[in-house]
Amino acid sequence: MSTLDQGDHLSPWRMCVAPMLDWTDRHCRYFHRLLSQHARLYTEMVTTGALLHGDVDRHLRFNEEEHPLALQLGGSEPADLAKCAKLALQWRYDEVNLNCGCPSERVQRGAFGACLMSEASLVAEGIKAMMDATGGDERMPITVKHRIGIDQIENYEFVRDFVGTIADVGCKVFIVHARNAWLKGLSPKENREIPPLRYEFVHRLKQEFPDLTIVLNGGLADNAACLAQLQPGAVLDGVTLDGLMVGRAAYHTPWMMADWDSLFYGEQAEGDVLTREGVEAAMVAYAQREMDRTAGLPHGEVRWPAVIRHILGLYSGMPGARRWRQVWSDHTLKALPPAAVMARAHERAPQQAD
Repeated sequence: MSTLDQGDHLSPWRMCVAPMLDWTDRHCRYFHRLLSQHARLYTEMVTTGALLHGDVDRHLRFNEEEHPLALQLGGSEPADLAKCAKLALQWRYDEVNLNCGCPSERVQRGAFGACLMSEASLVAEGIKAMMDATGGDERMPITVKHRIGIDQIENYEFVRDFVGTIADVGCKVFIVHARNAWLKGLSPKENREIPPLRYEFVHRLKQEFPDLTIVLNGGLADNAACLAQLQPGAVLDGVTLDGLMVGRAAYHTPWMMADWDSLFYGEQAEGDVLTREGVEAAMVAYAQREMDRTAGLPHGEVRWPAVIRHILGLYSGMPGARRWRQVWSDHTLKALPPAAVMARAHERAPQQAD
């Protein structure tokens, strides 16, 4: 698999890991940062209500190693979004991303997520409020993640006008999930699989808005698919997408990320070569540190299964991987220190046949 011609400038959004509810917590992001030093990482969606009326530290705390890191917000009230963006700036996030793509009924009841695509002017008002609240600080851009349409609206002009309206208030980065969101009749899981992918809509956005950063999301199952989308001129002669966002593939087959720095950033490995077992050992050490740090706290005590659950795809596709997962998933072992569980998981290494 060949690398790309890197050129002189790479977008900060060249390779991103999607915000995924219940998955991309700070432990998962620490793991992903071990695999790629350059990928842009995103929090799970955090609602404005949770930040304004809940435990801010629990929702916003992260490990310094996670930078560059974006906070994804769910909300629609401009004043609330502005307050939360100001919090994100204070906590030193690298970006605030507004969720205009989630189709779940719970999110719809809160009048945000994908249903906001039918209210482009309200989204624009929220984006401007966040920019004003943060003083237009370029260290923390305000961005949007959205679909290409909702329900039976399948014409390109709908998403073009949505992007154009929001770009008019100064938003410069759009992460586009190249499927429609069906607000009725499909589960969130089905919404990630059933509506057809239309990469050509995302390509057309880049053609029509060459000065905007356009990032494609959806259906990118492996590095070969990613390379194809980032080939120079893949959109049109002289026009190339600015970046990609990978979701489920990065979570379920995370070792694909171990090649990102060389494939997409032209970085040559120096020093120790990254290995699966080395990454696993680093996560075991991290889990132990988290356990020690939070021991005895009445709320928020970390147990190693909450950390290790994110790495269960590390040996995906390798002989012995199933047995390795079974050991790490054995809840009868949760009282043992994670280093002891790792030793047991490698009594027969994943590289060996079952």
